[in-house]
Amino acid sequence: MLRNLAMFRRFAGTGRSVERGRAGGPPVPSVAGAGARHLGTPRMAGADEGRPERTGRVLGSRPHPGDDTAEPRPDRPRQQPAGRPARPGPSGSPLRAWAELLRLPALFTVPGDALAGAAAVSARPGPRTLLAIGSSLCLYEAGMALNDWADRDEDALERPHRPLPSGRIRPSAALAAAGAATAAGLALAARAGRPALAVATSLAATVWAYDLVLKRTPAGPAAMAAARGLDLLLGAAATRATPDAVRGALPSAALLSSHTLAVTAVSRRETTGGSPLAPLAALATTVALALPLTRPRPGPAASGPPPTAADVAVGGGRERAVPRLRAAVGAAAALVPPPLAPDATVLGGPREPGFPRRPAGRGVAATPGPPGTSPPTSGRATGAVSEVLRAALGTAYAVTAGRPYFHAALNPSPQLTQRAVGGGIRATIPLQAALCARAGAPFGALLTATLAPLARRFAKKVSVT
Repeated sequence: MLRNLAMFRRFAGTGRSVERGRAGGPPVPSVAGAGARHLGTPRMAGADEGRPERTGRVLGSRPHPGDDTAEPRPDRPRQQPAGRPARPGPSGSPLRAWAELLRLPALFTVPGDALAGAAAVSARPGPRTLLAIGSSLCLYEAGMALNDWADRDEDALERPHRPLPSGRIRPSAALAAAGAATAAGLALAARAGRPALAVATSLAATVWAYDLVLKRTPAGPAAMAAARGLDLLLGAAATRATPDAVRGALPSAALLSSHTLAVTAVSRRETTGGSPLAPLAALATTVALALPLTRPRPGPAASGPPPTAADVAVGGGRERAVPRLRAAVGAAAALVPPPLAPDATVLGGPREPGFPRRPAGRGVAATPGPPGTSPPTSGRATGAVSEVLRAALGTAYAVTAGRPYFHAALNPSPQLTQRAVGGGIRATIPLQAALCARAGAPFGALLTATLAPLARRFAKKVSVT
């Protein structure tokens, strides 16, 4: 027992011993003592010298929640092995992937084409117009899916986050979706009539030719502009199924195609940037299109009262050679009251000779005229509303498209160029609404303009480029 007590005292003395590195230096706890106190088991003096301190856990294991001796390790993100696609999370869901592939916010720029086409031929939208809108939506989404399928190799280098390069959607699925959407668009156009089917067939051929062949050629922007113009003509041909409908909508289609031509020219450098010429040309096109939309059109000449005898007597030209007798006869004839019916009465009583009938509560005689000469009050009100809408929507178009074009012209970086493309796409909606108002269709203009906030809202979640 005394032997064990001596060993215990020896062990305790070793744990409390200190080592001095050099004369006068601060005391340093012994490694053996620290190891003995941590493990709680007796060790011989000097047994732990030169050994690393044990922490009581396996090397590389995670520290126990109650272990105070473990040092916190910085959190490092797990690296994805090379060549393995990222696991789809909430942002990589299939619905979001298809929304990115089809560019959902740009879908709101399609219905305005058919509405502007119907307004261009002075026709009220009807069931055939809805069929044209459905056909346009299908053909537009077919072009979007086919566009990414054709650019899958290029996007793998420049846009690896797109649905096809990232592996979220298979290329075969995108190609099948493009074919199915094209077939559905042609079927809806066939329901709207033969003229609409003819225009839709030309539109589908233009879309496939652009995505597969013409996109990387100088004719690419012109092909895209022709597709947008044909989409407007589709609405006109479906709403009014006559051969003259397409010809009547050509001016509006030309304006819309010019805007699309400018946007497509800018989009050809949205991933590289470096050239201010395309944004400057697009800005000039926007100004040229906005001026006739915002400038007030001259109204019809004011119809005043008939000229008096004095005006005829002192007038110029032939009136100077007219005899005074003829002028006097004309002045006297103007003073003769119009003939009235024999049973006409004045204020409910018998009519006095030489006086026309006065409506009750009026002090001025009502002057009847031939049928159809009464002023069209509702038509004038509709025209005034259309003029106000045309100016307001034309200004909105100029601001929406012109501002990002101007910024991209000053600094043609890829980021600002992509913003310019997005602004040009969103500006299509106020342009379509302005074309509806210009054709005298305020209801179609307001209906088209309501799509702009929806497009802006969805553009914050899904990119339009």
